[in-house]
Amino acid sequence: MELRTYLSVLGRRKWIVLLSTLLGVAIAAAVTFFSTPQYAASTTVRVLTVGGGSLTDARPDINYTERLVNTYARIITSSTVRRQIRDELGLEQLPIISVQSIPGTELLRITAEATEPEDARDIANAAAQVLIDQNLEFYSGGAGQSAQEILGEQLAAAEEELNQARADYDAAVQNQEENPGAVTAASQSLEVRERTHASLLTQYEAARLEETLRANSISVIEEATAPNRPAKPRPLVNLALGLASGLVVGVALAFLRENLDTTLYTTEQIEGATQMATVGQVPASKDELSIARIGSGHYPQLESFRRLRTNILASSGSGAQVVLLTSAKRGEGKSTVSGNLAVTVAQSGREVVIVDCDLRLPTVHKLFDVPNKRGLTNILAGDLAVEEAILDTAFTRVRVITSGPLPPNPTELLGSQRMLELIEHLKTMFDFIVLDTPALLSVADAAVLAPSVDNVILVVAQAQTRRGDVQAVRQQLSNVNVKSMEVVVNRVEPNGSYAYYESEAR
Repeated sequence: MELRTYLSVLGRRKWIVLLSTLLGVAIAAAVTFFSTPQYAASTTVRVLTVGGGSLTDARPDINYTERLVNTYARIITSSTVRRQIRDELGLEQLPIISVQSIPGTELLRITAEATEPEDARDIANAAAQVLIDQNLEFYSGGAGQSAQEILGEQLAAAEEELNQARADYDAAVQNQEENPGAVTAASQSLEVRERTHASLLTQYEAARLEETLRANSISVIEEATAPNRPAKPRPLVNLALGLASGLVVGVALAFLRENLDTTLYTTEQIEGATQMATVGQVPASKDELSIARIGSGHYPQLESFRRLRTNILASSGSGAQVVLLTSAKRGEGKSTVSGNLAVTVAQSGREVVIVDCDLRLPTVHKLFDVPNKRGLTNILAGDLAVEEAILDTAFTRVRVITSGPLPPNPTELLGSQRMLELIEHLKTMFDFIVLDTPALLSVADAAVLAPSVDNVILVVAQAQTRRGDVQAVRQQLSNVNVKSMEVVVNRVEPNGSYAYYESEAR
């Protein structure tokens, strides 16, 4: 689709888009109005992280830091911690807690939501304290021995061995005259014990420092305070989301409705459905259109009928021309187009007759304000001569043959040999013959006449006729082998192209 096509669809379905947008805004406003205000308070804590999980290693480990932060976040938001906070603060339900890592830092933001600002503050601070307490308990106690405790025991044992080695060395020095080799052995043993003790002491101090730092690795940077205004609902944000959502849904529904709707809204759609060329477009009238006249407020329609006349006459050859006008269904303005076409062709200097072939719901006599006591049916029944049935009208060079009394067998009459002979006889009397026939999908009257005329004109009312209807008409006309088929689009949305000339005509 081109952009113009999209805009045309939205223009036709503007009420769907508008109502959907208003509904979205209304829902957002209702949700905002009836929602209980929620206050949010945040506590910021620092989580000391050093690479690889070892505080003696200064190189940062991003994966370890991410795992550690995620672990703390899961702990804070766990049901166990929330139940603990609920019980401590005497809340009626589990608190709402969320945790956010501040990118590029070692900071965690613990956010609590509650219907009261003081509750939100207390929950956020309590969550931070629970995290600190659990961290202390984890690194300072619990089942099993820590690395510091194990190293402490080994250091104590090494210190006893070192003291014993020193005592042995002193004793060996005092008795070196009796046993000179004992001094050397005692000295070597003392050196080994001293190295062992020094190594364990270094490890013990490192472990003690690491566990001390880990036990105190979480600290509060900024405590939560009671908020002054609620965090939810956010009226402007909600209304904007409602507006955007309603607009998107409305546009989607508009295009869905367009795809499901088989009504033909544009000339391009009509041409595509009928596979016929458009020979004229008649603008919609503000009132009921009959025969358009200058000064009647129907100048756009009058000018469109003149264009229709020009297009039809340009394609005709020499001699009289017979055109048949029909439509898919009733109410598409077929008879009005027939009458105006007859008048405008007569204005070009041609002798014109319009024959009302609608022997079920005749209209032509009403358009031209002539009696309908006798007419076509009398001619076909052999009760009246053609010349006697032809009536004058208020328009120069325009004659009318009305339907006459309604017969019980209109299709048979129109398909009879007498009808063919009548058409041939009218060709000798007039330059242009217009046959106004019933809607094709209602009865077969137009189909029996179509092969006998020079041109079949299908009147299609824009934004009224459905695709399947005109396609069925096209198929019917193709089946009877008509000579020529063209389309007149009726009740086209008017534009301002005629405004200047209309004012001049008045």
